[in-house]
Amino acid sequence: MVYQIPPEPAHFVDREDVQARVLRLVEERHGTPSGARPLCLAVSGYGGAGRTELAFRLARRVVERYPDGVLYVDLDDVRRDGVVELSDVLGDLLRALGADWIAPVFRERARQYWSLTHGKRLALIVDNARYGTEAESLLPASGESLVIVISHGPLYDLQAGAAVELAVDPLAEADALELLERVARDPRLAAEPDATRELLALCGGLPAALHVAGLWLRRHPGRPLPRLLKALTAELHDKGLPMVERVWDAAYRGLSEEAALLYRLLADFPGPSFTLAAADALLGRGAEAAEDALDELRAAGLLDGASEDGRERLPELLRAHAGRRARADGDAGDRDAARRRLVRWYVRQAQRADTVIAGPRLKLAAEMPPVPGTYDVLFERVDDSTGVSAKRRAHQWLEAERHALFGCVRLAYEAGAAEDWGTAEAWALCEPLWTHFLDHPHYADHIEAFRTGVAAAQRAGDVPALVRMRCQLARPLWEQGEFQAAEREMAQALDAVRAGLGRSDEERRLGASATEFRGMLRAAQGDWAGAAACFEESRAVHEEIRNGYGVTLQTYRLGEALAHLGELDRAAELLARAGADFAADDRARLASRAEFALGGVLVRLDRTEEARALYLAALEGTRGRGGSRDEARVLDALAELAEGEGRQGEASEHRAAAAAARERSGLA
Repeated sequence: MVYQIPPEPAHFVDREDVQARVLRLVEERHGTPSGARPLCLAVSGYGGAGRTELAFRLARRVVERYPDGVLYVDLDDVRRDGVVELSDVLGDLLRALGADWIAPVFRERARQYWSLTHGKRLALIVDNARYGTEAESLLPASGESLVIVISHGPLYDLQAGAAVELAVDPLAEADALELLERVARDPRLAAEPDATRELLALCGGLPAALHVAGLWLRRHPGRPLPRLLKALTAELHDKGLPMVERVWDAAYRGLSEEAALLYRLLADFPGPSFTLAAADALLGRGAEAAEDALDELRAAGLLDGASEDGRERLPELLRAHAGRRARADGDAGDRDAARRRLVRWYVRQAQRADTVIAGPRLKLAAEMPPVPGTYDVLFERVDDSTGVSAKRRAHQWLEAERHALFGCVRLAYEAGAAEDWGTAEAWALCEPLWTHFLDHPHYADHIEAFRTGVAAAQRAGDVPALVRMRCQLARPLWEQGEFQAAEREMAQALDAVRAGLGRSDEERRLGASATEFRGMLRAAQGDWAGAAACFEESRAVHEEIRNGYGVTLQTYRLGEALAHLGELDRAAELLARAGADFAADDRARLASRAEFALGGVLVRLDRTEEARALYLAALEGTRGRGGSRDEARVLDALAELAEGEGRQGEASEHRAAAAAARERSGLA
């Protein structure tokens, strides 16, 4: 009996469901007529995910069912300029099966192969197939045989139902940890869980990478895990995985020009996932070209398939491979143009989302014009099938794209240090990120972005932008308890207002906004009298320049401050007026906040039924835009109100919902 697969590896984890499914299929095929089509399994996944080892394991599990031989061919071993000489492959198979004579041409070899395999019970593994036709030509002429075809991506040219598709995904974190522990047997993994999680993230669930990491751990038993992680990261990014680099290179070389270009450009994408629209902006050759290129990358196993949220993902090690190909094959001009195009596309979309959400608020950056060759996200279109409003859609987009947006701030700022663009884009993108922060605070990311915005405004010498950026940075700082740092930012912002702003209405409006921020900082420190004075001062300026929105906003702020100072009747009057004006101006977030603040005042005035109605209205408003932070705050108030009236069950439900809202927003 010919047997062409290696011994079982020392360590193998997971894949139990796939193995059980294959065993059932093999059992069901028992007694299949000899002339029928053999059972064909199509195993797909990108290099390093363990496709070939899974195929070997499946063959070992069922070897007793196939006593006439277990054969293996790697089509990449005989592939030249992307083409496999199938006649040579048939010759190798015929020799392995003991043929005394090999026919000279393909057609005769195929007949000889069919004749030799008819009625036999063989298992054949065909590795690195790129097209279904390559595998079809090698099928044994026996329904009692098994063929396992391994490919980077789905073989779309196989007829429907001609093969059972088995997708090999990266290992889940628990399984990846189990494999790493088996390979390394290292106590550092348990002793340093944070570094271990980083190591698992680097490996991306690829068994090949986990084996490399485990061997590094065994080779350097005395090094601290964080130091070893740093060295391994550099090694994998610079050189890749030895056992799969050839596979990835082969898949890359089979791409069209546009797909290969997009793959190289994705190495610079500033986020962990992306949409078709973002890929279109990166490639810059139209949506159809981007869609075709993504299809190729999926088929080549160089990209995760789109997830349920419609986003594509390039695993970290494949991103590093794309970077190596970019350095070897790419053009620096193409990469620079792609980065500029992408950043400007994101600035434009974020500005448009900001306008949909917040309306015509004070904005300093010029509106980014359409980016040639790209298309805009349709925030304004209401989806009648789901009832999702334009504002809700814009909020969802900012949250879904936050990693790319934060990354674009960094990318633009770095470009601005050496090129003729980037500095203005960096701080311009921070303006719509402010709107995102108000409902979805990701403190570390927002603080980093706003700090970069301050640096960009300083580099540009743009005083109004610098004032705006310092104010935006101050708020997440004080909300995190960093009051001294926030005080420094506000002091410098107000110094810039006094020294560098003129007397135009827009400049006075910006100065009034900075005064409002100073009042908010005073409020956060418990100085409500100082806060009220700031809000009064700011409101007076807005009244002088006839900025109705500014007047309403400061009316709301002043009402909150007076409530804390115990002036409840005046506070209720101001908050009711502000809430009505916000609602009339279609500013749902602020209307909800005013309703919530007024509800708190009415509770203190023993008007609890009116307060409950306002809380419920505020809750509906926060849920309508996905504002988890405000939602949690309103639910807490409803719980306290219910608890005070003896409704413990209702209070518990509200508190549980508040905890869930905080968890969604990352505030738990």
